[in-house]
Amino acid sequence: MRYEYISTILHTALSLLEGLIITPQMKITGEINTGRVDYAIKKILDDLLEEIICITEGKQNQATMGICKNLLQCRSACDMNINMNKKKRKVDEAFDPNYDYIYGIVSTGTDWYFILHSTEELRKNVKRVLEVIVGLLKDRAVGSEELATKKRHVEEIIKKK
Repeated sequence: MRYEYISTILHTALSLLEGLIITPQMKITGEINTGRVDYAIKKILDDLLEEIICITEGKQNQATMGICKNLLQCRSACDMNINMNKKKRKVDEAFDPNYDYIYGIVSTGTDWYFILHSTEELRKNVKRVLEVIVGLLKDRAVGSEELATKKRHVEEIIKKK
């Protein structure tokens, strides 16, 4: 029942736009993940060429697992689009053949989560992610600090956001 509900909403959204198709149970093949997605929404570029623009994952009641799975699916779909673009685009059209973004949707039927997966953001944010991880590990590894000092340090980290 949940899949029919999600499918109806997706088909209704697509009916309002031209040049898009929906493919249920499409096989996605990427560098780190391969598998079928519940729904792939694709943009028709020409008679032979389609670009994946959105991956939708339906989960009965495990939205967190759905989000994790959808992120991997989006990454694989980006890999597919980038590989397709490298082969099909002319040099003047492909100003950055390694950049792509894709939308992800995860739904339980009642709750909807929307994701923007971008290859650029992944590269750009690696330094910040490493800083946070090292800071967290360093905070817990250094046990000799006073509690007040640690509290001040945590407050400084929170203010940086």
